[in-house]
Amino acid sequence: MVKKKEKGFALVLSLVLLMAMTLMGGALIVISASDHKSNNIGDEYQQTFYVAETALYEGEKYILNQFLGPFKNDGSRELSKRNLPENDTATFSPSSPIESCFYSFADIDTADFKVLKSPKPDDPTNDSNLVSIAITKPFYDLLVGVNNIVHINGSLNTNNIDSTASAKIVEDPITNSDTALDKDKLKDKEKTRLQKFVYQYFITRVGSAPFKGYGSSIKKDATDSGNDGMAYRIYGCGNYDDGKIIVPLESTLVLPK
Repeated sequence: MVKKKEKGFALVLSLVLLMAMTLMGGALIVISASDHKSNNIGDEYQQTFYVAETALYEGEKYILNQFLGPFKNDGSRELSKRNLPENDTATFSPSSPIESCFYSFADIDTADFKVLKSPKPDDPTNDSNLVSIAITKPFYDLLVGVNNIVHINGSLNTNNIDSTASAKIVEDPITNSDTALDKDKLKDKEKTRLQKFVYQYFITRVGSAPFKGYGSSIKKDATDSGNDGMAYRIYGCGNYDDGKIIVPLESTLVLPK
């Protein structure tokens, strides 16, 4: 009687254990997938942050180049056009694609905010065609040296600046893969990912600010200091996948008058 009652117990126990292991395996798969997704989002955010830093760098570089004299085609500076760029007289009205970046800064007084009106970054010596300095550029094009697509406050502009290899900052990503078969796949995948990033910046002239610089006087053989400067605020954004992730950063640059 006892043996008859225990008949089939091992089968039932095996089914219970199999079900428990299946549930545990499924839970591990879900957890792993969730962790992988979180890591991908973290990587995308980190890359977007780096792109936002690039935006600040490009904005600061633009102001410094205007201050020191914009570069001519031969690589020398046009010293006669040194200037401290001024704001537009009209209030800035952002449009796509810079709009999402602009409204990411909660402290901006949108009712009376003005941006610089100055030569285009890609045509810095042409002071007969002044534009609002609110720039959107593809991050990938910066990496490979292609500089022919510029959005200036929403308007698409083309500028046929040299896009040959000599203009490249770095080589095209993933061109040195060991396997020829994998090289094209990796390159296309990375190119597609990087093309989703754009950097954006706009600049405003804040006004006079303390500046302390040093210079030697031949007559006095002494060091003089001054505090007469002009402040600019650069607003930069990293934008991933048309606003899926936006990282806004800002910095202030003070130059001597």
